[in-house]
Amino acid sequence: MEEFFANYGALLAQGTADTLVMTIASTFFAYVIGLPLGIWFAVTTPTGLAPNKAVNTVLGWIINIGRSIPFIILLVAIIPFTRLVVGTSLGVPGAVVPLTVAAAPFVARIVEQSLAEVDASLIEAAHSFGANNFQIITKVMLKESLPSLVRGVAITFVNLFGYTAMAGTVGAGGLGDIAIRYGYQRYMADVMLACIVICVVLVQVFQSFGDWLARAIDKKKH
Repeated sequence: MEEFFANYGALLAQGTADTLVMTIASTFFAYVIGLPLGIWFAVTTPTGLAPNKAVNTVLGWIINIGRSIPFIILLVAIIPFTRLVVGTSLGVPGAVVPLTVAAAPFVARIVEQSLAEVDASLIEAAHSFGANNFQIITKVMLKESLPSLVRGVAITFVNLFGYTAMAGTVGAGGLGDIAIRYGYQRYMADVMLACIVICVVLVQVFQSFGDWLARAIDKKKH
């Protein structure tokens, strides 16, 4: 065990750090794009605050098309765009762009579903008190759906964590890259097992933290 960590400890530590950076950064940027997109989609539904069939249809098509493209295909297809944005398609910066593009439609759908769960009577009550649409969205809809949104962040993080392994196949680095280059191509089962264990632990920790935070927020509300 000591010999293993002496030989591969630094490599695994760097791979873990790269994977976390890719996942956290892409989750953040996915919400920067996906949160307003999901809100816009939710409020333009026929029963939303500002019904608009044309806008809602277009947004629905954008979200559904984005979610329907397999990540490995998207990863390769937008290489020119990735190079335009960050100057490279390799390494951590080169992975964040396709990860963000892949996750943003998923986030938008999660946000839309979370907002749809808000009790309509609360929105009607806010209307009766003279609140405008912006106030209802920020002070009622987002506030009431916060536990669900937090769980959505955890789900998004876990999904993107898995996508980073695929990004590793095209030079993005991280645990996926190490598992493939060392564990698979060099038949080093111990390295492969170490990568799997680290991935399982990290996913469990973040998912558990997300669930705990969502429950804490929900209890605080009540």
